[in-house]
Amino acid sequence: SEAMKRVFDLIGRVSRTDSTVLILGESGTGKELVASAIHYQSRRQERPLIKVNCAALPENLIESEFFGYEKGAFTGATKRKPGRFELADRGTIFLDEIGDLPPSTQVKLLRVLQDGTFERLGGTETVSVDVRVIAATNHNLEKDVRDGRFREDLFYRLNVIPLPLPPLRDRAEDIPLLIEHFLQMCNSRFGKQVRFSPDAIKRLLSYDLPGNVRELGNIVERCVTLAERDVIREDELPPHIINDTGGEPHNLSLNEIAAEAEKGHILKVLKSTKGNRTRAAGILGISRKTLWEKMNLYKINLY
Repeated sequence: SEAMKRVFDLIGRVSRTDSTVLILGESGTGKELVASAIHYQSRRQERPLIKVNCAALPENLIESEFFGYEKGAFTGATKRKPGRFELADRGTIFLDEIGDLPPSTQVKLLRVLQDGTFERLGGTETVSVDVRVIAATNHNLEKDVRDGRFREDLFYRLNVIPLPLPPLRDRAEDIPLLIEHFLQMCNSRFGKQVRFSPDAIKRLLSYDLPGNVRELGNIVERCVTLAERDVIREDELPPHIINDTGGEPHNLSLNEIAAEAEKGHILKVLKSTKGNRTRAAGILGISRKTLWEKMNLYKINLY
């Protein structure tokens, strides 16, 4: 989709810098995948990518997790332990769900962003680090700033390069390609050759997918796991999708859906054969001439 082309273009451009990135998007839109893509395309790719889910850490442990602690800092601290920022030195730290960070930690994080220094819990030595920060949230941080739940100065430090991820319902043309991707993964894992009928895909397109890419992946895995035949019919989808009447069907015909899925499959096979058309045609079960015609039809250019 055009929306994701813009996202991929921005990922490529920000990967060449050390600027702080704030990834914005609903739950399940792939924020962690984007953070990984930025890191592994950057000059820091050989250094650590440390991931922290701020919402999953108890408030009383966040500071020691972020910045580490010295021996004797608290009962049970029998030796010095480096924190996540220290482990990420010369690499990248990904702070997921940054909007859930308590105010006390927001102050300390602001200092690290400003000058790259902090003290371990229970210590006086100043530790310096060179860390690229990528943060992500499903909150409206600007509203949280207005409501006093998030520091304004920290927001501006994080929001150097905002990278919004559109929800899946706003890019329906990506769904058939994602279904094909998840099908290949699940078929490979479970030793099956399962596919969805066009009617099943049409039904998935009419469902809002509030859990976005993560939910779609879970749906495909569930269907492949339970499938007793090679084609998953519409009535074999999870009941909450079959019974959903909240969304309007997306404006794609069955032919368009099938074409998107076919194009995605051809691209994956060509990639797996490193562009060898003879091998790709054999895997696809078509002639080399037919493959060439389909590549022209779908404007597939490998170079």
